[in-house]
Amino acid sequence: MSQKDQNIVRTTIKKRISVSQKRQITIPIEFFKSIGIDKEVDCYIHNNSIIIRPVREDMGEFDEEILADLISQGFSGQELLTRFKQARNSIRPAVESLLKEAHLAAEGKTPFATYEDIFGSKDN
Repeated sequence: MSQKDQNIVRTTIKKRISVSQKRQITIPIEFFKSIGIDKEVDCYIHNNSIIIRPVREDMGEFDEEILADLISQGFSGQELLTRFKQARNSIRPAVESLLKEAHLAAEGKTPFATYEDIFGSKDN
C-alpha cells in the first residue's frame, strides 16, 4: 500500500460545526490532520453537498514525458527549464477542463462521443 493510500480515511466521521456570520467554518483539527490539509483546499458542490479536498501539488506524473518531448524538440538549458515549467503548469487546468466536460456529458448537457464513435464497432 502506498503512502498516499495510507492517508485515505475510509470511514465516515461526522461532526456538527457552526457557520460564522461571514459564512466561515473552522475545520476540526482531527479532520485537518487526517486528510492532510496544508494551505489550500478545493471546494465542490456535488449532489447538494459541499465537498472539501486538500489541494495536492502536482507530483510529477508527467514530468518524464514532458522532458522527453521538449528534449526531442531540441530544447536545452534555460529554455528547456522555462518550457518545462510552462508545460507542467498547464496540466492541472487541462485536467480540470476534461473533468468539467465529463460532468456535463454525464448530465446530458453537452454532446459526447461513445466508444464506438471513436474506435468503431467490434464488427469493423
